[in-house]
Amino acid sequence: MSGRFTGPSGVCVILLSWLASLALLATGARAEGAAPAERAVKAPLAPRSLLLDVASRGGRLVAVGERGHILVSGDAGRSWVQAEVPNRALLTGVYLHDGKLGWVVGHDEVVLRTRDGGGTWERVHHAPENEKPLLDVWFADARRGLAIGAYGGLLATEDGGDTWQRSSVNGEDDFHLNQIVAASDGTLYLAAEAGHLYRSDDGGRVWTPLPSPYQGSFFGLLPLSDGPLLAFGLRGHLFRSSDRGATWTKIETGTDATLTSGLELGPGRLVLGGMAGTLLWSEDGGRTVRKQELSDRKAIVALARGDERTVLLFGEGGIRRAEIER
Repeated sequence: MSGRFTGPSGVCVILLSWLASLALLATGARAEGAAPAERAVKAPLAPRSLLLDVASRGGRLVAVGERGHILVSGDAGRSWVQAEVPNRALLTGVYLHDGKLGWVVGHDEVVLRTRDGGGTWERVHHAPENEKPLLDVWFADARRGLAIGAYGGLLATEDGGDTWQRSSVNGEDDFHLNQIVAASDGTLYLAAEAGHLYRSDDGGRVWTPLPSPYQGSFFGLLPLSDGPLLAFGLRGHLFRSSDRGATWTKIETGTDATLTSGLELGPGRLVLGGMAGTLLWSEDGGRTVRKQELSDRKAIVALARGDERTVLLFGEGGIRRAEIER
């Protein structure tokens, strides 16, 4: 799979063909120009709809997905409230600065901002004519942030999202940028298509290409609190680095399912999620993993901590739970 976008206006999500068709239905795949923002429809079954990302901060959980759905929980995921959202395009990435301030990105190159913990949102950027969906977002503080996406798309803001400037990782590259993550020491990493990985040591101003351990697309990275870095992607590929991406060790996963998300649970403990209801658990910092396949076989696209004994799963089946084995 090349990861390239298809469809009437070049807009579809990045993972698999079934997800692409859902995305096109969700967005309508049309350019709206400067049209007023359409509001997401309140739906009782929104917690069971396609959800593509989640963020946790200040006791709040915010999940985003199809049809502009944004769901908020203040009780570790036991209950969810659908937010007021001026957008119906597919939403793909969310970042919370604290319990109040946060941003969401998605198709139609939309950026939304909340100042009340996710209850209400304002649209601060929208450029459907560019046909470059945004896929992830990260902020260094309340003002400086980056949004990444299709065809090497990179937007930067210095004023909390009021205005955005176009930039690039490498002026010659147009690979889809799938995820941006920050390590505990402030180092930034990008996971991209066609085996591309990048690192920034200055908050995203300059990006260094990293040697890649394979040529397939990477959909996620997980920097661990004690230093190692995990990279994962198509067909169960998982790699571990102890030197900030300079060299990589392949980890045997026992699965061909595409891996999409990762979550650190504690010292040495982590879980990865992927297609076909696949979970990979590790107790040794990702050196070895144990596979679990959920019976419903529904894709897992994002992960968050629930209570002390559960992990929340977001994806094809909406919001589900998995018990953490001890």
